[in-house]
Amino acid sequence: MTNPSPAAADSAASAAVRIGARIGARVRAGARTGGPQDDGPRILEQILGWTLVVVLAVFVTRAGMM
Repeated sequence: MTNPSPAAADSAASAAVRIGARIGARVRAGARTGGPQDDGPRILEQILGWTLVVVLAVFVTRAGMM
């Protein structure tokens, strides 16, 4: 096997960097965090969150952990 010339290695490396940059830009453009401003009304999220807290509190007290 022959070793590639330094110019060919540099060319391949720069091509890989360009491809990686394009892929990274697409991923960042399509990425979403899914925060409350993205999904539905905030009041619904608050109600569901507090319901979960109450249900967990009931389970903990019934199990005698508290």
